[in-house]
Amino acid sequence: MDNFCKKGPVYRTYKDRVFRLLCNDKKRLLEIYNALNNTDYTDESGLTINTLENAIFIKMKNDISFIIDWNMCLYEHQSTYCPNMPLRGFLYFADLYKKLLRGVDLSAGRQIKIPTPHYIVFYNGTEKEEEEFTQKLSDAFEDDSEGCIQLTVRTINVNLGHNKELLEKCSPLYGYACFVDVVRRNLKNMAMQEAVEKAVDECIDNNILREFLTEQKSEVIAMSIYEYNEEYVRKTFFEEGMETGYQEGKAETLIKSVETVMQKFQVSLQKACEGVGATVEDYNRARADMRMSKTGAPL
Repeated sequence: MDNFCKKGPVYRTYKDRVFRLLCNDKKRLLEIYNALNNTDYTDESGLTINTLENAIFIKMKNDISFIIDWNMCLYEHQSTYCPNMPLRGFLYFADLYKKLLRGVDLSAGRQIKIPTPHYIVFYNGTEKEEEEFTQKLSDAFEDDSEGCIQLTVRTINVNLGHNKELLEKCSPLYGYACFVDVVRRNLKNMAMQEAVEKAVDECIDNNILREFLTEQKSEVIAMSIYEYNEEYVRKTFFEEGMETGYQEGKAETLIKSVETVMQKFQVSLQKACEGVGATVEDYNRARADMRMSKTGAPL
């Protein structure tokens, strides 16, 4: 039996997501699948979760992948639009198929049948207003041709007020949308931790994801704070060109970014570095470079 079916805490790092934790239940996952595909599966044993636990792309773990009725599905949540999701999915599916076909003789004289891939992104960011949109791997090709490989990502807006029919028939997605909406409203006049804690309590009181939020309350709060802090850091620093500056070797920019995050959020050096997409080694190297440029002597 896969790890997602076991009782008790599974996650050991807050770089996991609340959405991933929510899907850490075959019943909820089956409900989402049925709502998307207008099916009525009830046998949870027919769903096999095959998420690659060690696969990390774009600084975050993939949310969840599973096989049902010879369909291989990859479900992701995104709070910020990312144009690289098709490439991410292509690499992830390649690893899934390699794992699935391990030991299979591909030179056999018969055609090897494989599960059909489906890549769905549940989007609740604020940049995009579309109900739904698609992204294609070929959009990333240098010469603008379609090449010989294609992968299409279907992105569904799950903010409240969007895709009402889907949310109305899928309580896990509706509940998640409500929780995110309450957190955002609270953040307008509350500090981060208070905003998240009150959102959890409000949802429980209103029977929104009550069982999930009650059982996983501490994990949800910690993961939510990490996710929103990371989003704030990305928008505050990266969108102002700090990521570009760092990539160009501007040590001063990296140092300033890390130290600002440490001061604002009262987090450790390691957490601050993670928040701006760097490592402690990167930070120390930047400080050494700054010292060298000013004094000509190493730290």
